Amino acid sequence: DVIAGFLYAILILVVFHPVVDLIDNFNLTYKYAPLIIIRTAFEMAAVEKIEEQLASLRIEKRSTLSEEPAYLLDIDLSKPAQSESSRFVAVSCSNKSVRVYNRETLNFLREYSSHPGILNGVRFAHACDSIVFSACSDGTVKCWDIRLATQKAVQIFSGYPSNVFISFDINCSDLIICAGTEEVEKDTFLVFWDARGITNCASATKEPLGVYSESHNDDITKISFHPTEPNLVVSGSTDGLVNVFDINKDNEDDALLSTCNSDSSVSFIGWSGKDYNQVYCMTHDEGFCWWDIAQLDTEEPITLLHVLDVRDAVCVENDSLHYLVGGLYHEKADKLFLIGGTSTGNIHLISCSTDGLSLVGTLCGGHSAAVRSFCWNLTDESLLTGGEDAQLLLWKPGAVERSLAKKASMKIASSVQKRVRVHNSSLKSRKK
Repeated sequence: DVIAGFLYAILILVVFHPVVDLIDNFNLTYKYAPLIIIRTAFEMAAVEKIEEQLASLRIEKRSTLSEEPAYLLDIDLSKPAQSESSRFVAVSCSNKSVRVYNRETLNFLREYSSHPGILNGVRFAHACDSIVFSACSDGTVKCWDIRLATQKAVQIFSGYPSNVFISFDINCSDLIICAGTEEVEKDTFLVFWDARGITNCASATKEPLGVYSESHNDDITKISFHPTEPNLVVSGSTDGLVNVFDINKDNEDDALLSTCNSDSSVSFIGWSGKDYNQVYCMTHDEGFCWWDIAQLDTEEPITLLHVLDVRDAVCVENDSLHYLVGGLYHEKADKLFLIGGTSTGNIHLISCSTDGLSLVGTLCGGHSAAVRSFCWNLTDESLLTGGEDAQLLLWKPGAVERSLAKKASMKIASSVQKRVRVHNSSLKSRKK
């Protein structure tokens, strides 16, 4: 009887064990389901709050128009090094100058105009909020110290004789600068420099550390270092390719981690995602691509979203979408947004998800011509925008404008306009 009872117990355990497991799993799921629902609801509420804040952006300040109006091509905020917030705004202009403003008042502080070529980007150092860089088509990247009264660059990073720089960035540790070139005689380069020792080598000229020359075959229009990983950089080109590199590797072949094809000429690139493991780009014919680089070593597809023409995909009531300016990733909401606009100066804020794009809101009454540049400040949820009307605007949620400056329109000589215009028609047809 004892043996029979023992065998019966074993039989019961074998037969009903899967059922017990199922019940246990159900209980676990049931136990934690409310937590999952609460978390999802919390995340959705956070996103909705951010979208409401973006939609409620209003003009707080306008910069005073300068004596020589110019298109505002690129904007960057100084990084809050010692202070709690950014102190300065740097703007690259179509008249070949870099202008620096007070971040809170938008009062003009100083201007650097010793650029023999066209400017293509402006960036502040991460560790020192008074150091700013600019890339120029003359084959140099110049470094300026806004604490000094001099008009001379404190350091010049020179490229090779044929280099024409049209994009650049500096990594998050301020150690490496990278600039991208136009195609010259079938050559296209990513040029790298050691950025250390800036303040100790006044007016010194630095030669490149080296180049990548095999990964693109046309103009390198955009470069963006990873926000937190100093060795990762992504580049975009008119050849349609978006390449991610690990510059710690010994050679270009090993450094190339991934190549994504946008099927069109790249106009803007950026990083997104909680760990910044996603890359997105926009194209000169207003397309949008979004990839998850974390899926490279898996069998999952890396493409999160591919929109051939955002102008057709986003519905804007009583208005239209003419072009894209760029994107911004909101860390708190873990949400990617696009910024687009109209030729009359309206700004459209667009929400991105793997299901598609949707309009969040439209900012009106600010610019009177196309917006060319912007910079997002996560600290106070503010937005800086610059446009072809030569205006620099500061937008904040629920703000009331107190500036006396007035909107104005402007024109620039056609030769310059054609050369610097982001949405150049000639670029739209350059697909490979």
